[in-house]
Amino acid sequence: MSAHSAVLEAATIRQQCKMLHLPTVAAQCAQLAEQAVRERRTHLGFLEALLQAELEEREHRLVERRVRDAHLPRMKTLEEFDFAQCPNISVQQIHELAEGGYIGRAEPIIFIGDSGTGKTHLLTGLAVAACRQKRRVRFATAAALINELVEARHQSQLGRALGRWARYDLIAIDEVGYVPLAEVGAELLFQVVAERAEKAAVIVTTNLPFSEWTQVIPNARLCKSLLDRITDRAHIIQTGTASYRFRRTLEKRRSGTSALNTTTAPPPPLAATKKEAKEPAQGAAPSQGEN
Repeated sequence: MSAHSAVLEAATIRQQCKMLHLPTVAAQCAQLAEQAVRERRTHLGFLEALLQAELEEREHRLVERRVRDAHLPRMKTLEEFDFAQCPNISVQQIHELAEGGYIGRAEPIIFIGDSGTGKTHLLTGLAVAACRQKRRVRFATAAALINELVEARHQSQLGRALGRWARYDLIAIDEVGYVPLAEVGAELLFQVVAERAEKAAVIVTTNLPFSEWTQVIPNARLCKSLLDRITDRAHIIQTGTASYRFRRTLEKRRSGTSALNTTTAPPPPLAATKKEAKEPAQGAAPSQGEN
């Protein structure tokens, strides 16, 4: 085959792939064809490798789209979570949940603990794991979710908004209990949770024990109904009270102070004479004044 014919053939393949929506085949067919010749693969072997490349790239793009559509606050994975700093949390339990069986069984997950104990990181990590399984996921803080539904209600679009939230395989609601809810907000949150009961999974983080939820949902009957649905068959995980973020800040300060003390020369002894203070001993660092 002449060089001109090869160029025309490649251009035709690219055009055909564009019409068939096969961008990876268009990008890799020449490279994989050369590899197939070197390895003396059959025509079917070459075709299998080409289609496998297309499938892998499509899966990669789908996962990226699932993560993007989840609206996560930041990208945090379970692989990045420091379980050594959070001894209350079972590594085995979190890894089992990451496999996604709870989603198929429509089982809720509730993380309870003080601020800085890893609740949002774990919620985000499980959401990312679900996205990697190509599931539809949506994240929102409780306040943002309620604001969205209140706005939809004002525009007479509440049914459509609730239907949109119901279509997700998993929804992750962060910071339940941080802000007191007006009765209409509590009712809308109840509608979202009740719609998913025994049908679809939800993950919730809260800084309040269940006995204190009436502080943010004053309607006791509504609060009881919400808890009844969200705790049914739920995985309830206590993250503790010791803030990991606070400990990390203290450790950074200590390490910074230690480094400063190591590089700064000590002041001259109190008993030193004026002459000794002015003329330090040979090999000693000159005084740098008070720290």
